[in-house]
Amino acid sequence: MKRSLLAAAFCLVAFEASALERYDIDNMTCEQIQAIVAKDGLATLRWRSTRSFSLPIYDTYVHSQAECENAEVAQRSGVPSTDRKYCPVYKCVESRIFVAR
Repeated sequence: MKRSLLAAAFCLVAFEASALERYDIDNMTCEQIQAIVAKDGLATLRWRSTRSFSLPIYDTYVHSQAECENAEVAQRSGVPSTDRKYCPVYKCVESRIFVAR
């Protein structure tokens, strides 16, 4: 009985830690978007395509290199906001330096 309670507690802790916030940014300014990513450290941002309004576009963005995996680097990217076409944010991409040849 004690083992099952302990196992359940560990599962809850692991589930809580893996939660990733998702945000619809269609009506947000660039400053609001950057504040969300800075506050959470890691967030999924979602917006509507400018070509097909029924098509959602999303990706995961980070505040800094610290949120990336070992073989990844934080690369500057951009998302659309209400006040800018290109709001600068970072996303983790695979580093070409650490790729085995």
